Amino acid sequence: MDLHDQLKKLFPDHEPLPEEKPEETPHELFVQKEPMICKYERRNGKPTTVIEGYEGSDDDFRLLAKELKTRLSVGGSFKDGAIILQGDYRDKIMALLKEKGFKVKRVGG
Repeated sequence: MDLHDQLKKLFPDHEPLPEEKPEETPHELFVQKEPMICKYERRNGKPTTVIEGYEGSDDDFRLLAKELKTRLSVGGSFKDGAIILQGDYRDKIMALLKEKGFKVKRVGG
C-alpha cells in the first residue's frame, strides 16, 4: 500500500497540492579582469597548489573550490580567501579556469 493511499484512507476529502518545481538557473561566477594567482608550495613536506586573487564573493569562490576538487578528485580546503589543493595540479587547474573564462598567472616553479 502506497503512502498516498494510506493518507487517502485517513483523510478522504483532502486534496493534495499541485507540485511546483522551482526553476533552477545556473549560478554564474564573477569573472574578473585581473588574473588569479596559481602557485605551488610545500607545506609540511607535501606539495600543495594555492589559488588566490579572486575578487568576487566568498560564496562564489567556495563553489569554484568545490568544483575544482571534484573535477580533479583531490582533497583541499578554502581558507582566508585562498583555495588550497593537495598535490601539484597547476597545469590542470589553469586549463580548467581558462575554460571558465578566468585569467590565471602561474607563480613559482
